[in-house]
Amino acid sequence: MPKNKLMRYLTFGTLYFTQGTIQGFFAALNALYLLENGLQMTDVGVFGFIALLPFILKIGLGILSDRVNLFGMGHRKPYIFIGLAVQLICLIGAPFINPGLHFWLYAALAFTLQLGMALYDTCTDGLALDTTPVKEQGTIQSFMVGGRAVGTIIAASAVGFLAENVSWLSVFWVLAALTLLPIPFMLFIREGMREAEKRFEWGAFKAFNKQTYLAGALGLMMFLVILGANQLVNPFLESQFEEINLSHIGMITSLWGLGIIAGSFLGGILLKKLATKRALFIGLALLGISLLTLAFLISPQFGLPIAIVMVVLFGIAYGTYQTQYFAVAMRFVDPRIAASMYAILMAFTNIGQGIGMYLSGMLADRLDFSMTFVVLFGVNLLILPMIQIVFNQKIRKPKIRTAEL
Repeated sequence: MPKNKLMRYLTFGTLYFTQGTIQGFFAALNALYLLENGLQMTDVGVFGFIALLPFILKIGLGILSDRVNLFGMGHRKPYIFIGLAVQLICLIGAPFINPGLHFWLYAALAFTLQLGMALYDTCTDGLALDTTPVKEQGTIQSFMVGGRAVGTIIAASAVGFLAENVSWLSVFWVLAALTLLPIPFMLFIREGMREAEKRFEWGAFKAFNKQTYLAGALGLMMFLVILGANQLVNPFLESQFEEINLSHIGMITSLWGLGIIAGSFLGGILLKKLATKRALFIGLALLGISLLTLAFLISPQFGLPIAIVMVVLFGIAYGTYQTQYFAVAMRFVDPRIAASMYAILMAFTNIGQGIGMYLSGMLADRLDFSMTFVVLFGVNLLILPMIQIVFNQKIRKPKIRTAEL
């Protein structure tokens, strides 16, 4: 890795940036794109679950990365390049498949795209775990979550405008072009030989204990709530305000992304200044307030400006929530199986995302958007005792000797 800390942070930031561009599309326009092609919110939820399956199953990718030095180029770098290439190819081909006519073919393409993203995401996390001391984990996650948010902002602004004024083909091809951004930074990465204590061992999986699995269950619940709510925001806005078009949705999603950037740094600061449990309680409370404001303050009665403020608040809660969990999860990892163990913890979060997206889509069809936010608020309350259980004892921190900084 580059020895300069800022360059190292920017390397991780750009890799997460390109994830953010895809997230920007999914957050701002994917649901609307599917609805425009004759599908319903239940279909959107099913699609979201299918697209997330590679992230649920990415433990295999983590084991592959931990075990195999591909082509002698390293345990992380070559896999990151392969993942970026898969994402690029899928984005180039996506506009030629009509999801209304060929739903399962489009879902298969999305699955493949997410598989590529899951590969470079897993290996990026592994690279961060290989090179980041415990005291910098909050900071590195701030750059990662913040970088992804910047990608979301840029993509949401661009794709909203392009979808409204040009074509959907231009949307997907701009996303493909943005996938190339991390490559110049990746060219400077040189992976050194692994230290003995960081070499893969099957026996290292014994590091999983009751507290680790409870931490995974905590991530499942947290991401069930946050991604289930996130999927609903733009369709809810469109249903409440007739004047909103695709360009407006892109702009609002960009403001949401600015909220995430603020939240990512807030989450890192809270973890640095406060005890882990107290920091998580604050993040949980912030999200609960945000869910209630989304449920009751987004309506023509209060006006679009108030709704936009609520979306920004949700972005802050979203960024805080994610940064805190990602940073805390890093503390449970054994360096011998860094990518594998972190991938397992992230698989819990992705199971939560899939369940949350399916559940919120189904409830939005059967109830309404506001009541679905209230249900998610209730689920959020159930996380309080889980935090108490998981962090009722000190987190075991493995001794990790970092590589070049």
